[in-house]
Amino acid sequence: MDKCLFCQIANGEIPTKLEYDDSEIAAFSSIDPKAKVHLLIVPKKHIQTLEDIKDEDSNLIGQMIIVAKNLAKNKGIQNEYKLAFNGGRYQQVKHIHLHLLGGDNLDLVIENI
Repeated sequence: MDKCLFCQIANGEIPTKLEYDDSEIAAFSSIDPKAKVHLLIVPKKHIQTLEDIKDEDSNLIGQMIIVAKNLAKNKGIQNEYKLAFNGGRYQQVKHIHLHLLGGDNLDLVIENI
């Protein structure tokens, strides 16, 4: 998908400081952070919504969670973080992405990401 914002960021077409980058996944800071640490973990493969995930994507989705866990450790929030996927009307960008949120006051954060 040529115009997808997250595809452009993950593939280096839009300059962004990447917190993580490999052949399948990129991670970067949210432009609208809801927590002290708020990173977005995105697959480089364009998958528009959670409903579009196929069986063959299961390893990729699992790897996104592993990347999030490792980023949490690197950011020093390994004991105080949340992970969230948004779907349907809650998904603002039509490219699946995993939110890694960490730091203080997370109890109120999850409803507004």
